[in-house]
Amino acid sequence: MSILVDVNGESDLEDQHGSREDDDINLIAEDPNILGGFDQVPFCETPLHTASEKGKTHFAMELLTLKPSLAHKLNPSGLSPMHLALQNNHVKIVRGFMAIDNSLVSIKGRGRTTPLHLVAERGDAELLSEFLFTCPSSIEEVTIKRQTAAHVAVKSRQIEAFKALLGWVKRANKEDILDWKDEDGNTVFHIAALLNQIEVMELLRGTVKVQAKNLDGETAMDILKNQHSPLSPEASRLLHRTRKHSTMTLAGYLSKKPSFIEKRNNYLGLSNFGNTETKDISDFRNAILVVAVLIATATYQTGLSPPGGFWQDDSSIPEDDHSAGQMTMYWNNAIMFYVLNGIAFFSSVHVITSLIVGLPMWIILYVSTAVLSIANFASFGFTFPYPESNSGGVLSLLFILSYPVLGVGIVAAPCVAFFVNRHHRHHVDFPASYFSRSKRS
Repeated sequence: MSILVDVNGESDLEDQHGSREDDDINLIAEDPNILGGFDQVPFCETPLHTASEKGKTHFAMELLTLKPSLAHKLNPSGLSPMHLALQNNHVKIVRGFMAIDNSLVSIKGRGRTTPLHLVAERGDAELLSEFLFTCPSSIEEVTIKRQTAAHVAVKSRQIEAFKALLGWVKRANKEDILDWKDEDGNTVFHIAALLNQIEVMELLRGTVKVQAKNLDGETAMDILKNQHSPLSPEASRLLHRTRKHSTMTLAGYLSKKPSFIEKRNNYLGLSNFGNTETKDISDFRNAILVVAVLIATATYQTGLSPPGGFWQDDSSIPEDDHSAGQMTMYWNNAIMFYVLNGIAFFSSVHVITSLIVGLPMWIILYVSTAVLSIANFASFGFTFPYPESNSGGVLSLLFILSYPVLGVGIVAAPCVAFFVNRHHRHHVDFPASYFSRSKRS
């Protein structure tokens, strides 16, 4: 079957007995401009649409190679070649398109439906998994009804496809997508409740905001109790096990004072609604980190090698009582030295922990910094000289006790603030995409 195309974008199909895909390719070779007219027409049926619909794999691959823009054309029905290949179950063509241009996974057809939505609706878990790995950003595309692929999979009762999607979003750290709401304010959890899909609700229970409300003011649990009475034993157990957390509206959240983390973001020029940063801001953060690390290194090293060094022997003479390893400085000088050195050290540590909290692998870096602070205190405890009087002993005790308390407070404050801020955000009932890191079209 060969394809003759006019400049208006219409296609005439003429049957040729014994024709093969090579004949179609030769036809294009005879007229190099045969594919040029399609760029001038917004919506048209192209040869690539026809090849995708009919399952002519090799010819479709050749067309895509010769004219990549054809793959992004929608026909009068609002479908791309990728959509047609999926609808007609031509998986070879779909995988071929995906190998050549992975952006075709997120191409929007009629109703802003993407190939990922179609695969989720069909329930092909294997192909859906390939789509997500090939084009991760496709998970963020929504239809005109503001439904994600997760909404579509649950609404179509495709449990295996949904399990694959859920496993991917957890591994990709994109769980907040599961809290996105459709045009009726329903999350995936609401959809599962409407369709009485207890297994899906069990899978989502520890991941989503179970107390999120739709536009009717109902939580998923309200829907389950009101629309599916009497409840099944599985539903009753789910209701009993689900922890109820109080939620706040977006307006209620914004009316509160900015948290420590949000103030830090503002200071660094970061957005609290997206956490995007420019190159200048990233350079600014890196410069501060370098200076803070240098100060922490210098003060820590100074603590290990104080002025005057350490005693090399023991002495019990009242006028010169000391032990090997203690500082040779007088007690008054040692107090002043460690106060000033400690202020510089813990200030730099506080800056470091404030800047790294929330970054990739920040917990490992945070623990390492905390351990460094503990080592600093341990070194101080063994090398500090004996007090010269009883009052000095009391001051030494107070200083020794306050030093770790102050250190723990300074090091732990950014970490505690980060988790408190994340806890508060998690219990705000609003479209989670407001805090999304990426931009969606």
